[in-house]
Amino acid sequence: MRHRHLSLPGAMLALFAALPAPALAEKFPVAVFSGLDKITARVDSFEAKVDEPLRFGSLEVLVRDCDKRPPEEPPRTAAYVEIRQLDRDDDGEAHGNQAPPIFKGWMFAESPGLNALEHPVYDIWVTDCKM
Repeated sequence: MRHRHLSLPGAMLALFAALPAPALAEKFPVAVFSGLDKITARVDSFEAKVDEPLRFGSLEVLVRDCDKRPPEEPPRTAAYVEIRQLDRDDDGEAHGNQAPPIFKGWMFAESPGLNALEHPVYDIWVTDCKM
Protein backbone atom coordinates (compact mmCIF):
# COMPACT_ATOMS: atom_id res chain seq x y z
CA MET A 1 0.00 0.00 0.00
CA ARG A 2 1.41 3.37 -1.02
CA HIS A 3 1.01 6.47 1.14
CA ARG A 4 0.37 9.80 -0.48
CA HIS A 5 2.09 12.75 1.12
CA LEU A 6 1.07 16.32 0.69
CA SER A 7 3.75 18.60 -0.60
CA LEU A 8 4.72 21.53 1.64
CA PRO A 9 2.71 24.06 -0.42
CA GLY A 10 -0.27 21.68 -0.43
CA ALA A 11 -0.05 21.17 3.34
CA MET A 12 0.10 24.94 3.93
CA LEU A 13 -2.89 25.47 1.66
CA ALA A 14 -4.86 22.82 3.57
CA LEU A 15 -3.91 24.46 6.88
CA PHE A 16 -5.02 27.93 5.75
CA ALA A 17 -8.26 26.53 4.34
CA ALA A 18 -9.06 25.07 7.77
CA LEU A 19 -8.55 28.40 9.59
CA PRO A 20 -11.54 30.71 9.95
CA ALA A 21 -11.46 33.52 7.42
CA PRO A 22 -11.20 37.05 8.79
CA ALA A 23 -14.36 39.09 8.40
CA LEU A 24 -14.25 41.76 5.75
CA ALA A 25 -14.56 45.39 6.77
CA GLU A 26 -18.11 46.68 6.61
CA LYS A 27 -18.93 49.74 4.49
CA PHE A 28 -20.57 52.72 6.18
CA PRO A 29 -22.24 55.76 4.58
CA VAL A 30 -20.92 58.38 7.03
CA ALA A 31 -17.41 59.25 8.23
CA VAL A 32 -16.89 61.08 11.51
CA PHE A 33 -13.94 63.48 11.76
CA SER A 34 -12.28 65.78 14.23
CA GLY A 35 -10.84 69.00 12.93
CA LEU A 36 -8.50 71.44 14.64
CA ASP A 37 -8.54 75.12 13.66
CA LYS A 38 -5.03 76.22 14.65
CA ILE A 39 -5.97 79.92 14.60
CA THR A 40 -8.73 79.60 17.22
CA ALA A 41 -7.34 76.42 18.89
CA ARG A 42 -10.82 74.94 18.55
CA VAL A 43 -11.46 71.25 17.86
CA ASP A 44 -14.76 70.38 16.19
CA SER A 45 -16.31 67.04 15.39
CA PHE A 46 -18.15 66.78 12.08
CA GLU A 47 -19.72 64.13 9.87
CA ALA A 48 -19.42 63.72 6.11
CA LYS A 49 -21.55 61.45 3.95
CA VAL A 50 -19.77 59.33 1.36
CA ASP A 51 -19.57 61.12 -2.03
CA GLU A 52 -21.07 64.38 -0.68
CA PRO A 53 -18.55 67.24 -0.35
CA LEU A 54 -18.53 69.03 2.99
CA ARG A 55 -16.91 72.33 3.90
CA PHE A 56 -14.65 72.64 6.93
CA GLY A 57 -13.28 76.17 7.14
CA SER A 58 -11.63 76.90 3.79
CA LEU A 59 -11.36 73.19 2.95
CA GLU A 60 -13.65 70.84 1.06
CA VAL A 61 -13.72 67.29 2.47
CA LEU A 62 -14.96 64.49 0.20
CA VAL A 63 -15.22 60.96 1.59
CA ARG A 64 -14.99 58.23 -1.05
CA ASP A 65 -15.16 55.21 1.28
CA CYS A 66 -15.57 54.54 5.00
CA ASP A 67 -15.24 51.10 6.53
CA LYS A 68 -14.46 49.36 9.77
CA ARG A 69 -14.02 45.82 10.89
CA PRO A 70 -16.74 44.05 12.83
CA PRO A 71 -16.44 43.98 16.65
CA GLU A 72 -15.01 40.43 16.75
CA GLU A 73 -11.97 41.50 14.67
CA PRO A 74 -9.04 43.67 15.77
CA PRO A 75 -10.14 47.31 15.42
CA ARG A 76 -9.51 49.12 12.17
CA THR A 77 -11.56 52.08 11.03
CA ALA A 78 -10.51 53.74 7.80
CA ALA A 79 -11.81 56.37 5.40
CA TYR A 80 -10.55 57.19 1.92
CA VAL A 81 -10.68 60.98 1.73
CA GLU A 82 -9.95 63.77 -0.74
CA ILE A 83 -9.44 67.27 0.65
CA ARG A 84 -9.17 70.41 -1.47
CA GLN A 85 -8.29 73.98 -0.59
CA LEU A 86 -11.19 76.25 -1.60
CA ASP A 87 -10.39 79.37 -3.62
CA ARG A 88 -11.25 82.79 -2.24
CA ASP A 89 -12.93 85.37 -4.48
CA ASP A 90 -12.48 89.14 -4.27
CA ASP A 91 -15.06 89.33 -1.42
CA GLY A 92 -13.13 86.80 0.66
CA GLU A 93 -15.77 84.09 0.19
CA ALA A 94 -14.51 80.55 -0.32
CA HIS A 95 -15.88 78.61 -3.27
CA GLY A 96 -15.28 75.21 -4.85
CA ASN A 97 -12.77 74.60 -7.57
CA GLN A 98 -11.26 71.81 -9.58
CA ALA A 99 -7.82 72.17 -8.02
CA PRO A 100 -5.99 68.94 -7.26
CA PRO A 101 -6.49 67.62 -3.73
CA ILE A 102 -4.06 68.72 -1.03
CA PHE A 103 -4.74 65.34 0.58
CA LYS A 104 -5.85 62.12 -1.07
CA GLY A 105 -5.62 58.80 0.72
CA TRP A 106 -6.65 56.59 3.60
CA MET A 107 -7.01 57.94 7.14
CA PHE A 108 -6.99 55.47 10.04
CA ALA A 109 -8.85 56.18 13.28
CA GLU A 110 -6.56 53.93 15.34
CA SER A 111 -3.47 55.83 14.11
CA PRO A 112 -4.54 59.47 13.69
CA GLY A 113 -0.99 60.75 13.39
CA LEU A 114 -0.13 58.27 10.65
CA ASN A 115 -2.14 59.77 7.81
CA ALA A 116 -4.06 62.86 8.92
CA LEU A 117 -4.25 66.15 7.04
CA GLU A 118 -1.65 68.57 8.38
CA HIS A 119 -2.41 71.98 6.90
CA PRO A 120 -1.04 75.40 7.93
CA VAL A 121 -4.43 76.30 9.45
CA TYR A 122 -6.26 72.96 9.92
CA ASP A 123 -5.59 69.41 11.05
CA ILE A 124 -8.25 66.83 10.17
CA TRP A 125 -8.41 63.16 11.16
CA VAL A 126 -11.03 60.42 10.95
CA THR A 127 -12.46 59.09 14.24
CA ASP A 128 -15.25 56.68 13.19
CA CYS A 129 -17.56 55.36 10.50
CA LYS A 130 -21.29 55.09 11.17
CA MET A 131 -24.72 54.53 9.64
